[in-house]
Amino acid sequence: MLADDRLLRGSEASESIVEPFLRWAGGKRWLASTLAPIIRSRLCGTYFEPFLGSGAMFFAVAPERALLSDLNADLVGAFRAVAERPDELLEEVRALPVNAETYYELRAEEPLDPLQRAVRFVYLNRTCYGGIYRENKRGAFNTPYGGGSRTPAPLWERALIERCSPLLRKDGITLEISDFESSLDAAGEGDVVYCDPAYRAATRAHFDRYGAVIFGWEDQVRLAAAARRASARGALVIISNTYCPEVRELYNDATRVLLERTKSIGNAAKDPNRRKEYLIVLDPENNGSSARAWETVGRIER
Repeated sequence: MLADDRLLRGSEASESIVEPFLRWAGGKRWLASTLAPIIRSRLCGTYFEPFLGSGAMFFAVAPERALLSDLNADLVGAFRAVAERPDELLEEVRALPVNAETYYELRAEEPLDPLQRAVRFVYLNRTCYGGIYRENKRGAFNTPYGGGSRTPAPLWERALIERCSPLLRKDGITLEISDFESSLDAAGEGDVVYCDPAYRAATRAHFDRYGAVIFGWEDQVRLAAAARRASARGALVIISNTYCPEVRELYNDATRVLLERTKSIGNAAKDPNRRKEYLIVLDPENNGSSARAWETVGRIER
């Protein structure tokens, strides 16, 4: 079947995309409805998402087999709770008052019980400023209270956990705390890998740090090398990345799709300029049919 035909069939499912249960700065909900049909059309094996975040792309693709991973243990723990104990998680989060006092009390706690850690993580995520997951150098979450309309209410008003849980409970879904390289090294023929690292905007270096570990240039180089190895084994690798000369040079042999979107964090939301970013594609098929599919996403840089 041609890629164009598979893309058409994949787009039929785009209307029923499941919204993530987490808010996430830099998340790809805005891209998921466009990219997910292409991923579905090419996916014959396992879907890999080694920078999990909110999992927006995973929920849009809704694969039968997936390896979802992240270095953030509390993030992965929250996904496990949604998969295994959704009713308890929702009940506990719903019982918490929504105010600054509760927020900062929870932020200061370090519960040992996995469910309670998940409750804390989800509550803080839904009520923090801008959906930004940020840690200090000691690894402690330190994003301030969001206030206003930042509440967990969408979890039950829009049944987010109820809708996300079945997709995570499938027998073929694995959740793992790991570095991105081990995930990419497991991908091969028929698999699709989507990477969304905590890359920085060219003039906003402080967005390098979403956690205690900085994703720096050495990691960018390591990611590019691991992506090429996976592509050489037959996996389709797709990477969201910053638009800058260094990334262009790092992926000078790949398909580079230029995307434009409105900024969405803090004061940047008021900026009339549109932010550019790359979608890097290492495609083992690399033929005319696959190229036409990428042209539906953005402008291919020559």
